[in-house]
Amino acid sequence: MDRSLLKIGLPLTELNQMLLQLRWQAARLGTIGKTGLGLFVVAAIFFVAAVLPQETTLQTLKKQAEKLQAQSQQNQNKAAIGKEISGDQALQIFYDFFPRIDSSPFWIRELSDIAKKRGVEINSSEYRLVLEKDSRLARYEMILPVKGQYAQIRAFMADALQAVPAMAIAGIAIRRENVASTQLEVRLEINLYLNQ
Repeated sequence: MDRSLLKIGLPLTELNQMLLQLRWQAARLGTIGKTGLGLFVVAAIFFVAAVLPQETTLQTLKKQAEKLQAQSQQNQNKAAIGKEISGDQALQIFYDFFPRIDSSPFWIRELSDIAKKRGVEINSSEYRLVLEKDSRLARYEMILPVKGQYAQIRAFMADALQAVPAMAIAGIAIRRENVASTQLEVRLEINLYLNQ
C-alpha cells in the first residue's frame, strides 16, 4: 500500500491526517447524521442514474408524438383526396389543413423555440388578428424584429416555414450597422393563417 501512495505523490503523513479528520467528522455526525448523509448520497445517485436520462427520453417522445400527429393528419387528408369527393368536401379538407384559431400561442412558442435553436434574437414582437368578412380563415399578422448573422436568420426562416406550414412571410426588411458588421437587423412580416 505504501508504494501506491508514493506513486500518487501524497506523503503518508498528509494521508493519515486526512483519514483521521474524516473519521472525526463521521463520528460527529452520529447515527442519524450518517443515515441522512447516506440517504442523500443514494438520492443523488438515483437522480443522476435514473431521472436525468428519462428527462431526455421524455422530450424525445414528445417531439415524436407531435410529428406522428402531424403525419396522421396529412395521411387523413391524402386518403380523403384519393377518393371521389364533392366540391364541399374538398373545401372542407382545405380548411381542415389550417390550424384552429385558438392554437396561435402554440405556433408563436414554436417560432420562439426555432429562433433559440438557430441563435436568432427576437425583440418586441407585434401581433394582430385580422378577421376577414365572409372568410373562414383568420390572418394572424406578426412583425418580428430579429437580430443575428445572415446564415442564422436564413436557417430560422427555413425552419419556421417547414415547422409552420400555414405561415407565409409577407415582407422582409434587412438592415446592417456598417459594412464590416456581421450582425443583421431584420424586420420579418409574417402571416399565420388560422381556421375560425
